[in-house]
Amino acid sequence: MINEKLKRYIEDNILPLYDNNFIGDGRDRVYYVINRSYQIIEENNLDIDWNILYTAISYHDIRTNNEEKDHELISAEIMYNDDFLKVFFSEEDRLIIKEAIEDQRAKLGNEPRNIYGKILSSASRNSSVEQCLERSYNYGKKKNPNATDEEIFEGAYNALLGKFGKDGKANFFFRDTTYEQFLHDIRELLSDKDKFIEKQRKYILKMK
Repeated sequence: MINEKLKRYIEDNILPLYDNNFIGDGRDRVYYVINRSYQIIEENNLDIDWNILYTAISYHDIRTNNEEKDHELISAEIMYNDDFLKVFFSEEDRLIIKEAIEDQRAKLGNEPRNIYGKILSSASRNSSVEQCLERSYNYGKKKNPNATDEEIFEGAYNALLGKFGKDGKANFFFRDTTYEQFLHDIRELLSDKDKFIEKQRKYILKMK
């Protein structure tokens, strides 16, 4: 489904850039988004250009000094100025990819401008409780390296409660049974703070 020349270029020149990212945002994250995209496309019988989607996914999370702020805009510019892609894609296709990358963080009320942005936004979400526990812990550690685990667990609970709690809202662009199941599971866990913290504590200890 993906042009071999394009795939080889990205694997050799772009994916290695993810090795410099903070834990949880490396090239495994790119593979995760590719797999989730495939699930969403299959479930909704979408007709898309895989060369465009694969490129948007592959460039979507390139960081500068691991900065979180505006990384989608940085990634979009890196893609848009890539000389190889200027030859491979038309100007119209490159603008579609640029918009998809810029719109990946689609918040409620801010719908991505094209179908590729909607797929990327949907596929890049966490889709399991374990994944959520791990990424929220890693983010807390990155934000405050001197914090104790218990302080990180507390912060993770409050952050996730605001995002996924009973008053939280999910942006759906497609039917996605995997994400719907995740929302059910994480909301059930967040209904009991002590239960959440204990589960995250056990999970992180197991990881370590």
